[in-house]
Amino acid sequence: MPTAVKGSIKVEGQEIVITNPDKPLWPEVGITKKMYLQKLAALSPYLLRYCRDRLLTVIRYPHGVSGMSFYQKNAPEPLPPFVRTFNHDGITYITLQGLPELLWLGNLAALEFHPSLHHAGSTLPSEWMIDLDPSREVEPRIMEAALIVGKVLKTLGLNSVPKTSGATGVQIIVPINPGVTFDDLRTVGHFVGRFVTERHPDLFTLERLKKHRGDRIYFDYLQHYSGKTLAAPYTPRARPLATVSTPLTWEEVERDVSVTDYHLLNIEERLTQTGDLIANVPPQPVEVIVRQLS
Repeated sequence: MPTAVKGSIKVEGQEIVITNPDKPLWPEVGITKKMYLQKLAALSPYLLRYCRDRLLTVIRYPHGVSGMSFYQKNAPEPLPPFVRTFNHDGITYITLQGLPELLWLGNLAALEFHPSLHHAGSTLPSEWMIDLDPSREVEPRIMEAALIVGKVLKTLGLNSVPKTSGATGVQIIVPINPGVTFDDLRTVGHFVGRFVTERHPDLFTLERLKKHRGDRIYFDYLQHYSGKTLAAPYTPRARPLATVSTPLTWEEVERDVSVTDYHLLNIEERLTQTGDLIANVPPQPVEVIVRQLS
């Protein structure tokens, strides 16, 4: 049996134990734990922006993406002294603050980061996300569907940012002003969802049960709610190609970019070129739409 390798690194004044740095986490593309931690550090200015001070759920793969996995909501014990937590509904969640916590989780083989859609202690959403969820593992129409939704939002006066889920779907993000509620967003989401499904009944569905969707793309406006999570922008995903949930331009969506085009091996180069596309969009007047629908 191979001997376990253990060491430590110092990050922002905090010592982080690193175990088995040569362990393959994404064997198909040759990414080891050491490489993963380096990529997480590069992603941290972007990923932390959408995880900081939120209730964090991670998915851990102790033996890499080809092995078993488990969701972790409750913070594992023992906790390093620099890791903060927040108790919500009886669950002690980690609330990420900075790079030391992110690398500590990376060493635990947390390969996906799914934050709450609100900040810890708040009942209000931090942004609005519509989830377009394919019913098929490979969905060649997903960018077509995203473009349709983006154009509908634009006619309502709302600018938005599409992002790959890093898996098979696309999420569309609308920055919002403080004070908009989850129920407000469900109202607008239901309106937009009904509109696109009536206009494109062979492409979209509002059917929650997958067995009843056929090959249509689920317009999920219900997942965006208190107590639920969606994959964070810039989170890696535990898929064979080490894809990353990546914000896109609408021009890229029109060109039918693939959801697998951006991954841990090229995300740094992309972010150097694009920066954070979400941060470039100011809060949108969703509350105006809510008033009109009321």
